[in-house]
Amino acid sequence: MQTTSRTPAPGGDAEPLASPDGPRYVSGSPLRTVIMGTVGSVMVLVGSLGVGWLASVSPLRQVPVIIGMRFTTTGVIVSILLLAVGGMLLIREWLRLGQKLNRWGPGSGRWVLIAIAAWATPMLVTIPLFSRDVYSYIGQGRVMANGLNPYEYGVSTIDNFFQLGADQMWSESPPPYGPLFLWLEQFVVAVTGADPDAAVLWFRGLCVLAVIACMWLIPRLARLHGINPARALWLSVANPLFLTNFIVAVHNDAIMIALALGGTYAAAAHRNWKGGLLGTTLVTLSVAIKPITLVFLPFIGLLWAGKNASWRRRFLIWFLVLAYSIALLGVMGLVNGFGFGWVAAMSTPGSVSIWYAPVGFVGGLAAALAAAMGGDSGQWREVTHSVGQALAVPVILWLMFVGRDGRIIRRLTWAFAAIVLFSPMIQAWYVVWLIPLFAVTGIRSDWQVDILFFLTVFFMIYAVSDQLDVFPYLDLDLSSGRLIAAVVALSYGVYLWFIDPATRRLFRGRYQPPVQSAVI
Repeated sequence: MQTTSRTPAPGGDAEPLASPDGPRYVSGSPLRTVIMGTVGSVMVLVGSLGVGWLASVSPLRQVPVIIGMRFTTTGVIVSILLLAVGGMLLIREWLRLGQKLNRWGPGSGRWVLIAIAAWATPMLVTIPLFSRDVYSYIGQGRVMANGLNPYEYGVSTIDNFFQLGADQMWSESPPPYGPLFLWLEQFVVAVTGADPDAAVLWFRGLCVLAVIACMWLIPRLARLHGINPARALWLSVANPLFLTNFIVAVHNDAIMIALALGGTYAAAAHRNWKGGLLGTTLVTLSVAIKPITLVFLPFIGLLWAGKNASWRRRFLIWFLVLAYSIALLGVMGLVNGFGFGWVAAMSTPGSVSIWYAPVGFVGGLAAALAAAMGGDSGQWREVTHSVGQALAVPVILWLMFVGRDGRIIRRLTWAFAAIVLFSPMIQAWYVVWLIPLFAVTGIRSDWQVDILFFLTVFFMIYAVSDQLDVFPYLDLDLSSGRLIAAVVALSYGVYLWFIDPATRRLFRGRYQPPVQSAVI
């Protein structure tokens, strides 16, 4: 009689192969996938020439190719199509790379690194897409350079702020950033003289260094959890959401996450006072970029306290971690003279909401109900948002006090996720914060990978159709441009999910893990 038994791949995370009767969609060389992904990245680069965020005073606007792409209706439509198709093609090839490397044996890590390098290279010179926050960084650096407190004076205080690309929506808002990033902004402005194109490249260079740091840290954190390091790197850094948000969009979140991961690794790898002190220092520096990573500190304390630590020791370490972190941030506040002004600024991004965030959606329903009843819709929305955000607190406390020692970083991951899930505003880069932590603590090749795939597709569709810089005097208006991008990207997403034989998630039950035959 012939029977079969499942043989897990190294790390226990194999992507299913086709059954003997089904199409072997994982066959083929990863080289083709790397090349096609690079084509997608180049398409994004070319598309950015027409619809990327470019400062009004940038001399690039005088380049003939960019004039043709940006200031003609045909050029803008071509740019939108290239951006939408290129972004979705990147996602397809990312998933295909994971399928082709499904056994995650020797050599798989090299292919993941090659893919990251190949796909990221065109992004290094892409005009910023999906966000114009980088131009706000320049404006805030100019405020610092003029000796003003950016927590009290918006970027509109400085002349010519709009021509340098900053979004008017946030022109008078305090930056939700800590003192370390304010210094980085001031440094870049001092080096570049606030030239927008040069400053974008400098900020992008800082983000690239942060991405490289993540590439070093993620495999090491994965090994601590018995997770295949190459697969963790594929799930996280090679993910198009990671690359586009941290390199193309030039988000300072890349620096924040790199420092937070560094602190987590230091505390987890050396569970003593040295690792704890270094971990607390790095996480505090991350907080000095964006305060959201404060949630890491209690879990750093648990790692520092050690396995089977008494509650007395845990509370003592928590006190030391908090006191040291506050002292370090206090010193930074004394040096720059702004104190803890960033604490009040933390509410800036939370003042808005979005329909697909659960709390944001419920807030919208509450506002609609209030309007129907003649109440104050704005107040109902704000109360709903506040209650929703408050729900993250008991979740975090539960994870701090309950759970196995070996799952501290997983508990940290869910605590961080609670902050995101209960926020009325969920941006694509909020999801990217979480991907490395889930990857290093384990994402199975079943519905868990499907959720990541769906989120990657969803946020790419939203990104390519949301943030477009369309010249207002063309035959094509911004709404029409967004509609074109949304239809094209959504159609590609439906194709990937339901039709493409290599990537579709429908009827996946017929695909089985690799089998090993044995004769009994």
